[in-house]
Amino acid sequence: MMTDATTRVDLTRSLEIYERARKLIPGTTQLISRRPTRAALGFSPIYAQSASGCRITDVDGNEFIDWYSAVGPIILGYANEVVDEAVKAQIDRGSVYSIVHESSVELAELLVRIVPSAEMVRYAKGGGEACTMAVRIARGVTGRDKVLFSGYHGWHDWYLAANLGAERLAGHLFNGIDPVGVPRALEGTAVPFEYGDLQHLEDLLQANDGDVAAIIMEPMRTELPAAGYLEGVRALADRHGVVLIFDEVSCGWRISLGGVQEVVGVTPDLTVFAKAISNGYPMAAVVGRRHVMEPVANMFISSAYWDDNIGIAAALATIKELERIDAPALFGRLGATFRERVDGAAQAAGCPAQCVGAAAHPRIQFDVTAEQAPKVATLFVQENARHGVILAGGLFFNTAHDDVEALDRTEAAVRASFAVIADGLQRDCLDDLIECEMVEESFRRLVT
Repeated sequence: MMTDATTRVDLTRSLEIYERARKLIPGTTQLISRRPTRAALGFSPIYAQSASGCRITDVDGNEFIDWYSAVGPIILGYANEVVDEAVKAQIDRGSVYSIVHESSVELAELLVRIVPSAEMVRYAKGGGEACTMAVRIARGVTGRDKVLFSGYHGWHDWYLAANLGAERLAGHLFNGIDPVGVPRALEGTAVPFEYGDLQHLEDLLQANDGDVAAIIMEPMRTELPAAGYLEGVRALADRHGVVLIFDEVSCGWRISLGGVQEVVGVTPDLTVFAKAISNGYPMAAVVGRRHVMEPVANMFISSAYWDDNIGIAAALATIKELERIDAPALFGRLGATFRERVDGAAQAAGCPAQCVGAAAHPRIQFDVTAEQAPKVATLFVQENARHGVILAGGLFFNTAHDDVEALDRTEAAVRASFAVIADGLQRDCLDDLIECEMVEESFRRLVT
């Protein structure tokens, strides 16, 4: 792995495969966040050969310390033996049957024990479809159509309908989303509200009184909510007879095994989990209060692969292992160490950066102008990749990051990256230091 500031990692084979993919796969990847144009193209790895713990080896033989954790799903580290052995054992017994395996009940029992809002459970395979299921349930039990949302909730029609007529997803996703293919008849059915502003939410509920089926929101991203905010949302939902849905697809499991709801003491009617629930195997769950979930038996919400035993086996093994090692406490300790190292590196380099947010799920923030921000973000990714580290402002811990060598390498890489950024800011020459294409705008959520 080359680390000289004037060189870059050899990505010859990655770039060759990338050119093949551009001709065959629209966008080149299935997840927008994995598109090479959202990293430092020419510096960041594009195609992986293998991964273990918190390290990825790409097709050119380069090893990187990875702080994205597959954009969230990996919580116990890549190729975790406990989870993978459970999956391999289930494969030998069959992946999906004409009838159902008892493990589906066992996982439901485990979720009901752990999650405050869980009294009944339904499964899915991904966060977006699980959010869509939760919205369908809310509409079904209330007989209403409109949905108020705050945060990112997937790619489905009900959500992207917010951009019909006016661009309302800016701040929740990124600017410029054209809702191509979304039925025009859905215009006005999905309306965003600003996180943290109870008055705004109350005004929307009053303006649409009797028409709102659900409030769906990310209860947090990296910052815990202000005291009383989620309690206020809960009270407004009750007052207007609206189903309250917490989307814990991204924030679930690292802060607490019972979710953010357990930490803040506010219980929603429905909760959506995915990503880290199964350490990288496709799995999602919608859990909720009995009076909201029971009617689902009479709704047409059905898929052959939702009874797949592989995801269920992975989820059971993952959650039990997270319990065994007290993962939230581990993430808290890891986050405190990570913050100390990042903040120390920034101070040493004279770079206006700091690690902010909850210790178990932080982000790196730069105190720069709006014009400088995308350039600084690009430089940070570029220089970290040059030194063998996959790291941007946003990150997801996994338990394998509790590794002194990984932390040492990351601290050294970040210190060098901060030095380049500080120099660029001081000499007003950020453009001259960027050797890759500008990193495309990342998801920007109102929920911080």
